[in-house]
Amino acid sequence: MKVLQLGPYPPPWGGVQANLVSIREYLLRRGHGCAVVNVTRHRKPEADEVYYPETPAQLLRHLRRLRYDIIHLHVGGGLPARLLGLALACATVGRGKSVLTFHSGGYPSSPEGRTARPATLRGFVFRRFDRVIAVNEEIAGMFRRFGVAPARVRLILPHALSAAPTGVELGEPLRGFFGAHEKVLLTVGLLEPEYDLAAQIDALGAVRERFPGAGLVIIGSGSLEGELRRLIAEKPYAGHVLLCGDVPHEATLRAVSESDLFLRTTLYDGDAISVREALHLGVPVVATDNGMRPGGVALVPVADGRALVAAIDAHLSRERAPRGAGDAATDERNVEEVFKLYEELLGS
Repeated sequence: MKVLQLGPYPPPWGGVQANLVSIREYLLRRGHGCAVVNVTRHRKPEADEVYYPETPAQLLRHLRRLRYDIIHLHVGGGLPARLLGLALACATVGRGKSVLTFHSGGYPSSPEGRTARPATLRGFVFRRFDRVIAVNEEIAGMFRRFGVAPARVRLILPHALSAAPTGVELGEPLRGFFGAHEKVLLTVGLLEPEYDLAAQIDALGAVRERFPGAGLVIIGSGSLEGELRRLIAEKPYAGHVLLCGDVPHEATLRAVSESDLFLRTTLYDGDAISVREALHLGVPVVATDNGMRPGGVALVPVADGRALVAAIDAHLSRERAPRGAGDAATDERNVEEVFKLYEELLGS
């Protein structure tokens, strides 16, 4: 089997990137082929069948030149015209069977998602794919409203949940920060407005009044980095907030497993994989209520600073196993479901 995946390839890391990499590693371990075409502005030298086209024309040449049995497109966020054009190319120009995974969990409830109808360009494009993968029930329902036949819609959680790698140690500055703080709050995500990171930074001030040894780690990159650094610098507790940029995925998992509490504050969000990873590693989670959080998450209303502080306070007051004790085995059941879908398509 030879699969070609199109989507964002790390770095930086995020839920979509982790899904793509999980599928690729699963295929390669079993002797199958898997090439990747990165479709973001982030570029690295091409190697090991990972390609970085700079123009739409170069991307189309990859679709025509590369050999594959299945082409699998990963889409996150919204659906601008360029992404719809890419999706149509994958489903019509590309060789072999076509699969689309739509990762934006909050899209069905957005103004654009609520206009889902068969007689739309989006509906026309989605119906060109041999299979579409939804990462939650809301997306599955949206595909059906776009006119995709139910037999072509598959509900599969986004990617494998990994154990924190035992051979990976925290590098600096993470190691020093963890060593200097009794309680570490941690968040992973893009530094973008929808993640409401200023609320977490503000909340730390109130949290430290009761837990003076508390600190906040923010892993990720994005357009708000400069603004967030200025906000942190203005705080009297600036030395207790670590904005450390992108961190390799294995090191991120180690940091999550070592933390005392995982935070996910958002103004707009889907079924965040980082939340499921934290729970899988035995780390308690406080997250904004978006109507689709898994069980075990402490929920707070959107943009409610007082509720956020109260929820953090409640968790830090409880006894918890020593840091790093929440390691879990890798769970690849959802990637196995993707592989079975590939086999189903090739056998049809």
